[in-house]
Amino acid sequence: MHAEGADPIRLVLNGERVDIAHLSPQTTLLAWLREQRGLTGTKEGCAEGDCGACTVVVAQSRGDGTLAWSPVNACIRLLPSLDGKAVFTVESLRAPGGELHPVQQALVECHGSQCGFCTPGFAMSLFGLFKNAHAPSREQVDDALSGNLCRCTGYRPILEAAERMGEYDAEACGATGWRSPGVAADGSRIVSREEQQLAAALDALAHDATFDYRGEGQRWLAPVEADGLAEACAQHPQACLVAGATDVGLWITKQHRDLGTIISTAEVRDLATIRRGDDAFEIGAAATLADAFAALDDDYPELHEAWVRFASLPIRNAGTLGGNVANGSPIGDSMPALIALGASVVLRCGESTRTLPLEDFYLAYRKTARAPGEFVASIRVPRRPGGLVLRAYKLSKRYDQDISAAFATFALAMDAGRIASARIGCGGVAPTPARAVSTERALAGKPWSEATAAQAAEVLEAEFTPIDDMRASAAYRRRALGNLLRRLWLETGAGTDAPTRVEQLLAAG
Repeated sequence: MHAEGADPIRLVLNGERVDIAHLSPQTTLLAWLREQRGLTGTKEGCAEGDCGACTVVVAQSRGDGTLAWSPVNACIRLLPSLDGKAVFTVESLRAPGGELHPVQQALVECHGSQCGFCTPGFAMSLFGLFKNAHAPSREQVDDALSGNLCRCTGYRPILEAAERMGEYDAEACGATGWRSPGVAADGSRIVSREEQQLAAALDALAHDATFDYRGEGQRWLAPVEADGLAEACAQHPQACLVAGATDVGLWITKQHRDLGTIISTAEVRDLATIRRGDDAFEIGAAATLADAFAALDDDYPELHEAWVRFASLPIRNAGTLGGNVANGSPIGDSMPALIALGASVVLRCGESTRTLPLEDFYLAYRKTARAPGEFVASIRVPRRPGGLVLRAYKLSKRYDQDISAAFATFALAMDAGRIASARIGCGGVAPTPARAVSTERALAGKPWSEATAAQAAEVLEAEFTPIDDMRASAAYRRRALGNLLRRLWLETGAGTDAPTRVEQLLAAG
């Protein structure tokens, strides 16, 4: 026990066990690396998880002797959330003998650096890819680098480095132990003796009960089971709940807020599971966005582009679907899609649980139906019904890493060419994520035709009262929503088994 009567943070940094006490639980990993450890290769650019200059790789035990490797943003990652995990920074890539890692060698030979400020972040994102994919596709490379910005080199040589890094003899480059590739050419996982030892060391650090860390008058509680989370929330009903802290982190770095007692949901093991039932997915509130989106892709592949454009891979590795839902932002991209799918949210307080349709969870701007002491336990998403026509559209100034000006998801249940029912979820056009009920009524029971789409588009344009802001004007948002419904007709109006209307128009010249 330490002076303040609480647990220390125990982690492995670049292969070395480190214990941390007395620092504020609001300390970010980036601040600690640079100011306490002198590891200045990890840079601060935006301090909000957008530029990727601070990217590090976190390894976490899977419980079976292997490790999960995830690039994350150190600038908004709170230090206590790394308890029981391993952190690797750019300083760790070079081998003890001085040989450059294949990632570094590829960046050098492809001229992937000019000023060099962004380069450590690119190197660590590529290292995460190196550990998770053999001969990655261009799509995988683009996704891996979607959270890294470069302002002077240009992306072509960096993309070339990503394609070349797997061609080097990793052993000749000194890439042994945990520096070795993570996936073999046949798709099997490569687990070195050093990685097995690290996984065992991390297993030994795992807590059997709530992790209770205190520093500078603040407290961090990280329960490991749902009952412990319910107890912590009951004892501290006004505490700040965090999961990946991908939004809350900005309250610290940008607003300099004192969050007081913080309760983390990220370590609650029984809330990190995703169950595929016959009727619904049950996505635990501690399941990461990356894992949740991968599960939903199985039933709803039409949503894949929306999920890939949801922030960046490091954000999806840290944030959770439950956290995004609980946050209640009107521009959160997951909620419109989930509303269209008919999702519901399961809330728990003490031993009691209740379930709400997701659209009823949002009461006003940043205000939800969650009561003090209550927490989001899971998200239920129905399995795919037959005859579903589904599309999700995001409009933003940038393809990657941008907030939506408008987001719309359309789910039409079809029956012999007629719309049996419709669900439409919208974001960025109201104070909360919202369901376009009037437009749904305008579609229900009608034949799916150009006339139906045109009529419903006019209803949709008038359904919400959006605001003017730096992303778009209110008039643009209204017109855009209507045009997205017209686009839905162009893409699906010829029937789901035939070429889309867009394909037909292109073929006709």
